[in-house]
Parts: sequence; structure tokens; C-alpha cells
Amino acid sequence: MVNSPHEAMHRIFQEYPGLFTGVSKVLGLPFIQPTSVTVLPTDLTEIQPVERRVDTLLRFDGAEPMLLAVEAQSAKDPNKPASWAYYLSFLYTKYKIPPVLLVVCQDRTTAEWAAQPVPIGPRWWAALTVHPLVAGPHNMPLITDPEEARADLALATLSAITHAKDPDVGGILKALSTALQDVPEAVADPIIEFTAQGLGANRRAGELWRNLVAVDLSFYKSYISEEIRDEGRVQGRVQGRAEDILLVLAARGLDVPDEIRERIIGCDDPDLLRLWLTRAVTAPSAEEIFMEEDV
Repeated sequence: MVNSPHEAMHRIFQEYPGLFTGVSKVLGLPFIQPTSVTVLPTDLTEIQPVERRVDTLLRFDGAEPMLLAVEAQSAKDPNKPASWAYYLSFLYTKYKIPPVLLVVCQDRTTAEWAAQPVPIGPRWWAALTVHPLVAGPHNMPLITDPEEARADLALATLSAITHAKDPDVGGILKALSTALQDVPEAVADPIIEFTAQGLGANRRAGELWRNLVAVDLSFYKSYISEEIRDEGRVQGRVQGRAEDILLVLAARGLDVPDEIRERIIGCDDPDLLRLWLTRAVTAPSAEEIFMEEDV
């Protein structure tokens, strides 16, 4: 399983192309339901220039055909608008269908930056303006009702992903796990994986989801579900070992500065934590449990 929020933020549109229908309703867009959706190749490289790839590319056919380019963006990047302008121009040239750019973000600062129109051209005349749609914590709904989550599992998953850093993410995850309890395993599996993937390194949200998969969805025996539970067990052992180190240091009356406490708690290597725990029993100071690693 690839543990990357970047992948989840755009690949979920490949797995559930109809997700854009729900997103368009949330954003108040006059989007006409397509008759079919096609996942297109993401390679936008020309014969000679540098390779360029959009994250996800979908083709919507129907009364108003359009292309949807989905980009996952984790931070501000001053070079991105130029790349986005290239993507849109290339797509329109290649497919002769109007393209739309959707940028998915997990933090409000990045989302607000991405939503700003970027004029390209001299100060007195913009020859082209890049104006992305943006889905992020500032405008995606907090879906905390299991019935609402059940009505659109893909949108509920995107809600969890875009609100991964929100203090209320637990309510979204609980609603999603509850909604998954009465759906077939084949339907639940990709939702479980995308959610775990999208939460990424967010320790609190990731731990909440692993616990919910272990408890609320314990009846699923798929590879994905078991892998997420195993990650939860490993994470639990890691957290327990870090707490043991701090307990030993405190029992010995040693001072533990904040930076050392954060380094111990932030470590996810069980073997290294075991070594530090062994040293914590005899080390003359908290700093010296890291002695060889800092050489």
C-alpha cells in the first residue's frame, strides 16, 4: 500500500470518476451529469521537451464534454501555475475539449493560494489566466453523519482526506467506518485504503483510522484491512516503547528537554527505540541515549 496523501488526493478520482459530481455540487457548479467518463493517460510529454505529467486526467462525455485534470498540492509552489497553464493549453490542443483544472489540498493556506487566478502576460494585458477549481478544508463538507457518508462514500473519503489535519476529523472517520459496515468488502476495501493513504503521516488521524478499521470493520479479512490493522499494531508497539523510554528517564530523575522528548516520540523505528530503551537504564543523561546516532 502506497502511503502518500498526494496519491490519494487525485487517484480517488480515477477509482471513482463520479466523485466530481459530488464535488461540483459542493462547489456550486452548474455541472451537467456526463453520459460516460473515461480515465485518460496522464503523460503530457511532447516529442522533444521535458516530460510533463498531470496527476489524474478524466474525460467526461455527454451534453457538455470536458476534461478534468486533477492535481494534488501539498504546499505553495510558485512554479506550478506555469505548469498548470501548459497542461490546460496542451490538453485543449490535443483533445479539442474544454479542460478544467481541479487542485486538491489538505491545508487552508495552500488551498487559498491555489485558488487565486494567475494572469500570464504583460502587466497591461493577460493573454492567459489560470483559474483552478480548488477542493480543500475550506470548502469540502465535514461529513459526520453515517447516512450522508453512505450516500456518497467517495465524497466522504475525500472529506476525510482534505480534513486530515482538522481537530474534528475523528467524527468524519467514525461516520465513514460506520457507513462501511453494511457494504460489500469489494466496495469497502478501496475506500479503506484511500482513507489510510490520504491521511498519510498525520499521526493522530492515521491512528484513529487504524483503530476504527480494527474495531468497527474487524469482520473484513481482506489483505488491505489486515495490513492497516498490522500497521496499527506496529504503531501501538512503537508508541508504547517510546513511552517506556520517557518513563525510565523520569524514574531515574533525569532531565528530558522538549527536543529530546519530541525526538523519542517522533521515532518510528522499533529497533532504534529498543536500543534507546536499553541505554536509558544506565545513561548518565537523556542526551546520551542518542550517543552513536549523533556521531
